[in-house]
Amino acid sequence: MKRGQLETYPVKILLAFTEAVGGNEDLFDWLLKNNYPELAVLSKSLRGGEASNIWLIEHNFPQFAAFDAAIHSDVRALIWLKRHNFIFLIRLADASRGSETAIDWFQKHDLKLFVLLAKKIKSFVDNQVFDVHKRRF
Repeated sequence: MKRGQLETYPVKILLAFTEAVGGNEDLFDWLLKNNYPELAVLSKSLRGGEASNIWLIEHNFPQFAAFDAAIHSDVRALIWLKRHNFIFLIRLADASRGSETAIDWFQKHDLKLFVLLAKKIKSFVDNQVFDVHKRRF
């Protein structure tokens, strides 16, 4: 596993992360206490936490802060991710915005867990009230 590259985390950890994104506080705490604070904090960031984005940047996970911004179509974040070769996160951000092409790519590569994650993120984002005060990437 390579920290900061979402596609390299163990399936069990990604399942916990997916549930934490969905609001499961027990799994958020589990990630935090079991040496995956970057995923716990990313789950909060995806749910609208500005302090979480700051933590991600300060703790050397700027790609996750950029991913959060890319989900909301922040062009600067997408450019940053591409420049730093985080193509997987760009695809996941696209899938999280509902891109059928991106979703099909994950399905074709038998990465169904990421389809589930993208759908969970999209559901949350679609039902979120936009916070004009949230700091963008």
